[in-house]
Amino acid sequence: MSVQAFVTGLQHIGIPTNDMEKTLLFYKSLGFEEVHAVDNQGEQVVFLRLKDLVIETYQNGKASLQNGAIEHIALDVTDIERVYAEVSNLGYHELEEGIQFLPFWNHGVRFFTIQGPNSEKVEFSQML
Repeated sequence: MSVQAFVTGLQHIGIPTNDMEKTLLFYKSLGFEEVHAVDNQGEQVVFLRLKDLVIETYQNGKASLQNGAIEHIALDVTDIERVYAEVSNLGYHELEEGIQFLPFWNHGVRFFTIQGPNSEKVEFSQML
């Protein structure tokens, strides 16, 4: 079975920020609503939603502040273990070792990331 069978769509786009307040004001002025916020080891993380588009913004002091500043795209998957096996078989470069966990949302999220052909980060993510 291919990876495509487990991908349900775009889960979110990751945008780092050096100024969370400014970022939130900007996206909220465009109609986005804050749907989840968490402190992840001292890094403020906020998810914003406008219809079916979700942005994950996180204040890490590493935003490039230039075109191309989107740090990753995350694809929503239904079975992280099977997708990980399929993607591993394709031989793409992993950016972390194995499947990771973060205590986001109600029950956490499991994910892994690979490097795309343009050095973009592609995340496969399953909300638990």
